[in-house]
Amino acid sequence: MSNANSLTRRRFVATAASAAALVAAPSQSHSEASQTMRTYDTERTTLTPYLLFDGNCLQAMEFYHSCLGGELKVLKVKDSPVKDHMPAEHQEKVLNANLRSGLLEISASDWLHPDRKMARGNMNCLYLSGGMLEALTGLFHKLSDGAEITDPLQQQFFGAYGALNDKFGVRWMFVTGK
Repeated sequence: MSNANSLTRRRFVATAASAAALVAAPSQSHSEASQTMRTYDTERTTLTPYLLFDGNCLQAMEFYHSCLGGELKVLKVKDSPVKDHMPAEHQEKVLNANLRSGLLEISASDWLHPDRKMARGNMNCLYLSGGMLEALTGLFHKLSDGAEITDPLQQQFFGAYGALNDKFGVRWMFVTGK
């Protein structure tokens, strides 16, 4: 693969892998997306189950909403600031969905990672979000012991993002706003 293609692919992978974390920073120029974007608590880090679906995220989250009630926010790729960086076949997919009902919260998206295949066991993860970057970095470092780091914790355009599979095979995603 040429260096130019590799750079483009790396940029695409970083965008796709961190797409779910996009909701961290509302954008003035994307009013539709702003209405569905999540702001993060800067005082504390929260732990949320994060579900990955194979193109049926919207249907699944609407079902959970009908069962659990609460407020459902859904952001499709085509309505997000990353739409121009994603392939045509991803435009109708869910970039991020969030269901809140009382103290219960579930986040989800459709599978968008181009270099990895969905398989039983990698369709859910633990999602640590918000809080201070230093605290999140400390948690990432501790959980990195013996882990497969799939996305190093680093600054993105929306804030810091990273992901790893810990030494027990549990998938973790980390995100905090700017």
